[in-house]
Amino acid sequence: MNNPYAVLGVQPEASLQEIEAAYRRVALERPYQDGTWRELRDAYDVLRDPEQRARYDLGLHEVEVERKQSRNPIDRLFPNLPHGWRVAIDWVVTIAGAVAIVLAIKAWVVNPYRIPSSSMEPTLHCARPTSGCEAGTSDRVLANRFIYRFRDPRRGEIVVFNTPHLALQECNAEGTFVKRMIGLPGEVWEEREGFVYINGKKLNEPYIQPGRRDTQTLGLMDIPPHHTYTRIPKNYYLMMGDNRNSSCDSRRWGLVPRKNLIGKVFATYWPPGRISFH
Repeated sequence: MNNPYAVLGVQPEASLQEIEAAYRRVALERPYQDGTWRELRDAYDVLRDPEQRARYDLGLHEVEVERKQSRNPIDRLFPNLPHGWRVAIDWVVTIAGAVAIVLAIKAWVVNPYRIPSSSMEPTLHCARPTSGCEAGTSDRVLANRFIYRFRDPRRGEIVVFNTPHLALQECNAEGTFVKRMIGLPGEVWEEREGFVYINGKKLNEPYIQPGRRDTQTLGLMDIPPHHTYTRIPKNYYLMMGDNRNSSCDSRRWGLVPRKNLIGKVFATYWPPGRISFH
């Protein structure tokens, strides 16, 4: 039913005498039409009866309270929008918001990555039939993309980073790599017969299996750009794979600038049997 106060042209606080006077006035002003007169009579019947009027006023009050208390911005912006349209717009806004959140999380917080090669075996598996891979399904890992905004990288962390330019030439691959951080700024790195030394001290590397070591002996002067560094420069890092005898890493394409670091790998989430934290 239409708002009886609006039909008679009176305020909600109008007295019974004002309602009767408004009814007579509107009845004289309106031309006779069955629908119009029925609406007018219904409005008058509601407002002249104290019980009906009280029930109507109570319902009107509840609707107004619900509108005022609604936290849905669509209800606030479009209070008279038909229910079907409101539901449709609500779904569109919800889906768009969810997509925006996912994209924001991928861009700034956490992003998934697939392990494509055997350079991190057996810590992280790649999938057969790629050479050296031990699993039928590649590990999927999650990288924390914001952690290095708040602290410096640490030795031993598994890191996702954008490849240096030489990686395409040396490894026939580009884009993003996943390796372990070994050398930090200001340090002297060496490899002697497959074992890593930092500032002359042998590095304990429990993540390297004996059969995965190589037999190389080289230092910073031997990695690109050759005969350049005696210490790792500020904001540069040396990366190595855990599968040392099958890893195309800093020994072949050089150091990684901090600006290339994407984030720290903190978990393997797929396949289910490989779920773990790093």
